Amino acid sequence: MLARTAAPGHTVEATGVAEATRSRRFDTGLLVTLLATLIVSIGVTVTLGPADISVTTVWAVLADRLGLADADVPLLREHIVWQLRLPRVLGAAVLGGGLAAVGAVMQTVTRNPLADPYLLGVSSGASLGAVAVLVVGLGGGVAALTGGAFAGALAAFAVVVAVSGGRAALAPTRVVLAGVAVAQLCAAATSFAIVWVADPHATQSIAFWLSGSLARVDWTALAWAAPVLAAVLILLAAHARALNAFAFGEDAAASLGVPVTRVRWLLLVATALLTAALVAISGAVGFVGLILPHAARFLTGADHRRLLPVVVLGGAIFLVWVDTAARTLFAPRELPVGVLTALLGVPAFVVLLNRQRVGG
Repeated sequence: MLARTAAPGHTVEATGVAEATRSRRFDTGLLVTLLATLIVSIGVTVTLGPADISVTTVWAVLADRLGLADADVPLLREHIVWQLRLPRVLGAAVLGGGLAAVGAVMQTVTRNPLADPYLLGVSSGASLGAVAVLVVGLGGGVAALTGGAFAGALAAFAVVVAVSGGRAALAPTRVVLAGVAVAQLCAAATSFAIVWVADPHATQSIAFWLSGSLARVDWTALAWAAPVLAAVLILLAAHARALNAFAFGEDAAASLGVPVTRVRWLLLVATALLTAALVAISGAVGFVGLILPHAARFLTGADHRRLLPVVVLGGAIFLVWVDTAARTLFAPRELPVGVLTALLGVPAFVVLLNRQRVGG
């Protein structure tokens, strides 16, 4: 009789338990490392800029604002930390984590490794909706922009699905081509809206915002975007097993008891809402949702219970540093962060495209 052993003195069951324990330790260690890196990154990047501010000053301002200690910090430095830099850095973390999570879900639900809000037209539709709100004069607040962006995001994705053939739209090539076409249509409509305004100041402001910028993020914007991010992440975490089933195809997911149509549209509407909330505070920032999920899968594999927290933290860290580079590399001039993510993302996209044999 064959012995059920993996090594002398070790049964197969014991080996499996040991491997599972090592996997859990790796996951815990990775999450703790990423979370610590994010906290340190936020603390360090707030200090970077034209004004010389130390990490000690940053933590003193935080302690003072949170009521933990009284800080003797000059009013100007406190204003720079609390009103200018900290909201922007936190906004970058929210934006990066949210876009990375949206990309991971879209890639799984559509079974398309090249899917992200930008390529599928969702981001462009959200931008068009927000610009339409500005042009029509319905208001420039975060609530109005989020509403317009959400309507535009849903409309754009509905058009992508319709153009690419309904349920067959989830074939990789068709959905990418439809998404590119819809994104171009939304971009053309946005350009028309900008020209129609015929206001140089408004045009410059809208154009800079559409390039993707966190320059105008404040605590009010974060108060809108952060709860949407938290709610959508909770929803995605609750559907992690369903997302794992989607990775094997609709038939496999249905055989595992997943209500495919309902779950798919629930997740797509949720990600469209999150995209809209993010676009409303930053404009269109591309490639974050495309590249970060692939980098996270390299560390965690395809299990969404492990993937989602890693991709969110990784996306947050990535965009915190990219936005810091965008505002400091060419100081006193500032690059829109969307320009820098495109410069970094296009080469990575080409590599991914060459690695995929996408069928029609």
